[in-house]
Amino acid sequence: MARTPFTGVLLLFLVAFQLVPIGHLWAQVPGTAGHEHLTEVACVDVPPGEKRPEFGCFNVGMVTGLHFSQASVYWHLRAFPSRKAAEAAKSATGIVVEEDGRVWLSEFGPRNTAPRGGEAIALVGPLQLPAAKSYAAVLSYAVMRPGDNSRVHTHPGPEGWYVLTGEQCLETPAGAHRARAGGSMTVRSNTPMELNVVGKMLRRAFALVIHDSAQERGKPSDWKPSGACSQ
Repeated sequence: MARTPFTGVLLLFLVAFQLVPIGHLWAQVPGTAGHEHLTEVACVDVPPGEKRPEFGCFNVGMVTGLHFSQASVYWHLRAFPSRKAAEAAKSATGIVVEEDGRVWLSEFGPRNTAPRGGEAIALVGPLQLPAAKSYAAVLSYAVMRPGDNSRVHTHPGPEGWYVLTGEQCLETPAGAHRARAGGSMTVRSNTPMELNVVGKMLRRAFALVIHDSAQERGKPSDWKPSGACSQ
């Protein structure tokens, strides 16, 4: 068939919208197809010097030997203009990390004892602590795509999240709970859970687990989610 000015314009239109005709079918141009979902994701340590994968959940900071005089604590998250400024404001049990193009300081304690300096980003809590001789706090950073989900698991301590971009849905036996960019959520210790990335945007988020130092940070659970986050 001879190509006319009209067919040329039509071809440009189809290419612009990532579609090309193949016989009587329509297919996406290579490179635009949906990704293979990450499933049963667990937060992992990345050895120094090793390149971190583009997507997943990564443990980026940890402090051990924590002792609290109260049964619950709050997670104070602040942003600083430089690592030097964050380190100067950090307590002996604070965690400083550089992620998402910014420098972040995490501190843990009473609601009304926020660290000085920097920009207050979030106050997450209360995090109800289990009885323990001492605690460890593990800060994780996740980059996950819509459709990705965590493994079904529990922690021997409370977990809190602060969402930087995108949207997440956490399913527990109590139901589905959602948080979007700028929002936070918490869950009690030993709660079976599955975290799902929902919506249409890339999810970037911090997660914090404060747990009994004598136990592992987390472990798989046999609990079966109902799929409430997809409803």
